[in-house]
Amino acid sequence: MVKVRDLLERIANAMIDEERKHTIEEFVHKKNWQALREELSEWPLPEIADLLLELDKADRVLVFRMLPRRISGDVFSYMESEHRKGLLKDLTDEETRHLLASLTPDDRTNLFEELPGQVTQHLLNFLSPEDLRESRQLLGYPEESVGRLMTPDYVAVRPEWTVHEALEHIRLKGKRSETINVIYVTDQSWKLLDALELQKFILARPDDTIDQIMDDNFVSLSAFEDREKAVFAMQKYDLFALPVVDTDGVLIGMVTIDDVFDVAQKEATEDFHKGAAVAPLKTSYREASVWSLYRKRVGWLMTLVVVNLASSGVIAAYEDMLSAAIALAFFIPLLIDSGGNAGAQSATLMVRALATGDIKLNQWYKTISKEMKVGIAIGLTMALGSLLLGYFRGGFEIGLIVGITMVTLVIVANIIGTILPFLLVRIRVDPAVASGPLITSIIDAVGLLIYFSIAAMVLGQVG
Repeated sequence: MVKVRDLLERIANAMIDEERKHTIEEFVHKKNWQALREELSEWPLPEIADLLLELDKADRVLVFRMLPRRISGDVFSYMESEHRKGLLKDLTDEETRHLLASLTPDDRTNLFEELPGQVTQHLLNFLSPEDLRESRQLLGYPEESVGRLMTPDYVAVRPEWTVHEALEHIRLKGKRSETINVIYVTDQSWKLLDALELQKFILARPDDTIDQIMDDNFVSLSAFEDREKAVFAMQKYDLFALPVVDTDGVLIGMVTIDDVFDVAQKEATEDFHKGAAVAPLKTSYREASVWSLYRKRVGWLMTLVVVNLASSGVIAAYEDMLSAAIALAFFIPLLIDSGGNAGAQSATLMVRALATGDIKLNQWYKTISKEMKVGIAIGLTMALGSLLLGYFRGGFEIGLIVGITMVTLVIVANIIGTILPFLLVRIRVDPAVASGPLITSIIDAVGLLIYFSIAAMVLGQVG
């Protein structure tokens, strides 16, 4: 009943969205700009961005130009990267200048990162001297670093100020800050001393000094650290803003939860793509062209073809044995698929545990030991069923071969699935590539080698 209700709600919402889109298109065609502005002023900003994506190119530009300047920058930041690039081409120089000025520093840096170098250099000419200094500073940090992610717009106070003086300063400077939920305390050289929630200022007495309400308990990030560290820090310490400092501890910016959420989403998406043997897409799937999807997928698939040649080589090497005991061929899919699945499970668990920090690199021995025990338990369980299937299909010898192979293969697959992500991290390769197709292809070849080696021993002893 709940599912039916949810389905009806989705259908109703879709009909409302279509009706609203039709209303906007009608205002555009009738050039009723006043009605268009009034209609859009009642919409949430992300929904306006979604609407722009659905309009054709000409209408998209017209509707964007009708947006009030106070919200145009925010709507622009919600749009997909390809549509942002296209929209910039259609705006006049003056419109581009106002748009760039309305973007927050971190959103502006994110836009510049997506654009070709020549386009970025051209757009930098539209910035005010102050914005230009900020943008060049942020773009000067390494790609995917915290420095590229931060905003230099924050509010800082001095420890000798009174709470009353600090609140007056917050009222004066807070309008430009991305958030005033956290206020930073710095000394005269701007070295970070503390990070205090606004609540402390509100609840303190006006004549208290800031150093009286300080607790000297804060977490900060270096501007040169990888942006994933910002994700881990916010998750670990349950924060919604993090101060960013230079090598001397001087406060130079902050990272907010919305930026970190975007990073976490991008990193998770990249891991999903790599786990399926797809080179990470730079844009959303909806924006990706057929040629782009082809290039991102064909390389890995061709690589896996080469890896799978090892499996063909093993089968060819034991061709005579297969001809003599044809029943062995019946169990090849069962065994290598079971081994591949077990290895993929283990690899996926390791990749995720390493990514979240649940497991450290120096804990590899303990982890392998645990997975070996799990492999033995799972392998014995699966071996029992496999032995019975082999016995009924090909007799005692075949049943014995299939049972021993199953338990051995599952244990080996678990070990390989555990070791490979650790090795990849050690050589500075994203461990996400170890899950899915790659680990399955490796274990296919290993599984066949184990299968036919055991078969040769058992059949040789019996014969």
